[in-house]
Order: sequence, then structure tokens, then C-alpha cells
Amino acid sequence: MPHAAGRFLVAAVIGVSAVAPANAQLFKNETFSLYGDVRLRAETDWDSQTAGGVAREDRTRMRVRLRVGFLFDPNEHWRVEARVRGGQEGSQQSPHITILDFDDNDTGDTAFNFDRWYVRGKAGGFEAWAGRNDLPFWKQDELLFDDDVTMPGVALRWEAKAGSGKLSLAGGYFSPPVGMTFTSGNLAAGQIAYLPEVGGVKLAFAAGAYLFDADPLDLDNLGLLDTNAFRDYSIVAASLQVRFSAGDRPLVFGADGMHNTEDYDPNDLVDTFAAANHDQTDGYVLLLTYGGLGESNDWLLGYYYAHIETLAVNNSYAQDDWVRWGSATQTRSSNMEGHEFRFGWAFDPKMNVMARLYVADAITTVEDGNRFRIDFNYRF
Repeated sequence: MPHAAGRFLVAAVIGVSAVAPANAQLFKNETFSLYGDVRLRAETDWDSQTAGGVAREDRTRMRVRLRVGFLFDPNEHWRVEARVRGGQEGSQQSPHITILDFDDNDTGDTAFNFDRWYVRGKAGGFEAWAGRNDLPFWKQDELLFDDDVTMPGVALRWEAKAGSGKLSLAGGYFSPPVGMTFTSGNLAAGQIAYLPEVGGVKLAFAAGAYLFDADPLDLDNLGLLDTNAFRDYSIVAASLQVRFSAGDRPLVFGADGMHNTEDYDPNDLVDTFAAANHDQTDGYVLLLTYGGLGESNDWLLGYYYAHIETLAVNNSYAQDDWVRWGSATQTRSSNMEGHEFRFGWAFDPKMNVMARLYVADAITTVEDGNRFRIDFNYRF
């Protein structure tokens, strides 16, 4: 793919030259602050085919993410936050806008919507919020829930010291989004997590249940793929992480496992997608990272392996990084197994570059693909 590689190099150079200066900052005082972040992305996809074995055209493009918000902390107990993000209005998974497509594909619409708006209270180890916010659960990757997916609802979290670490309980009731302006169905979820430290080794154990209750009569949910609009999910998931210092840098081993306990009928004549995939309900992730990006000149190496069966996760709310499968606004990020390789470099604590290579194949079909991207991230 020499031609695609050349276009990708041009896109990467454009991205480097456009990174914001390190001394930029927004307003901040004791109770009120403005903040934001910008990401410039150069991305190329190649050697991909559909589930029917039809080759997709290679694609190279430049994308941008812009988010701006405010925090109001009148005292130590209360917080009000609101944040606006860019992206296509029909996507709950991606806040990115395509600004240049080297193959003259449609770059899509551009919209700005609130992805956070909530009031939070804290006291005596308890924390609760109402509004729209990130899910309140500990995680180490995005294979179950994408970091960019925020949900309206209510959440409660309790944390206390226990032995050599911290024990937390978190739960909530949410309305899953369909794009950025609609919601449909409900999600009741809870998690227990324990993060101890033993002999200089930091450990993390987490287990949770995530119960999606679909609303098939709601026409707002028809944009979801894989007939997710009509199907319940009852997912149990567990995570383990081991972190210690090696050569003055953090070395992290992690593993996730997930299982959808719903008993789908293999003879269902209404939800034929669930019937055809009734036994595809398990997933797991293995990861290894070395280094970090918290200080100037820090670097990070990482490797992830994922095996996510078709109904192991609700793929309307899982990551959209690994594959280009889906539509312009929705990603089908399950029925896949593959690898992610990453390298990151921090110019300073607020600015870094991250390069990632994804190689993925479908589990039950011939669909596959390769993706490489470079992100330039800046927080202000």
C-alpha cells in the first residue's frame, strides 16, 4: 500500500504541525474552571473485507476531536459540570469529525452536543450524581464500554479503606444513548472493586453486572446495529490487574472476562440475529503495558489481545477503535478477535502522541481489517 502510506505520512505531518502550544490554558479560580482537550488523528485502513467477502476500499483520513467544558465546585461536597463535544449527532461512540478524506469519501455532518451535564455530591465516602456523565465503574480498557459513551441517569458510589487498599461499590440506573440526542431502554448496573497494595505490587480486582433492558417499541433506537434495539443483555464481567515497578517504570498485566447470561432462543423467528448467534456470548481481553505518559518525555509500550464474541457485549456501547465495521455513525465492535500494539510519547503532562496498530478478524465470518492511527492529544 505505498500510495496509502504516503497519504498517511502527509496526514501525520499535518497533525504534528497543528498541535496546540504547550503554554495554552483556559480560565481557573478556586471554584470555577474552564477546560478542554483537542485530538488530531491521522488514520488509515487497509486489506479489509466485509462479512460477505467483498473487499472494502482502503481509506486514509484526518480527523479531529474537540471537547470544552466547565467545572463549578462551590465547596468540597458539590460539583456541577457540563461539557460539549464535537462529532456526528448520530454517533454515541465517536466524538471525532473527519476534516479531510484522501479518498474523497463523505466526511459526514458536524455537530456539537453536551456529553456531560450533571450535579454531584460527596460526603463521608459516598458520591452520587444525577445527569449525564461517564459510567462510575473501574475499568482498564474499552472493550466492554467505550470511554466516549456517556449516559444520562443516576449513580451512587461508596469507597472506603480496607486492609492495604480501597474497596468500592458503585451502581446506577441509566438510559443508553442512541446518538447524542436520543436515548432508548434502560441499563441497571453495579460493580464491586478492590485495589490493594502488597509488597510494592498494586493489584486491582473488579466484578460487575450490566443489565440492558431494550425498548423494542421505541422508534428512536432504530439506528442501532445488529438489532440491538430489540434485545436485552445481562452481562457479568470481571477484571484483574497487577502493577509493579520494573526499571523505574510501571509494568502492568491485566485480564478481563465477560459473559452474557441471556438465554437466547436458537429458534427465535423474530430476533433471527440472536438466534443465529445464541451461543456467541463470551469474551476476554489480555493486556500488557510498560511505561506511562504522566510526565515529560515519558513513553509507553502496550499490547492487547481481545476475543469478543457477537453477543458477549452490547456493541452499540463498546469501543469503536479496533475495526471499521458498521456504518458512518455506528460501530459493530463484537464478533472479533485480534491484536492492538501501541506506542506513546509524552511531550509534557498535557501533550502526548499515541500510535496504534490494530489487526482484527471476525470470529464467525470472513470479515477482517487492519488499521493504523496516530493521535496527537492536548489537554488545556
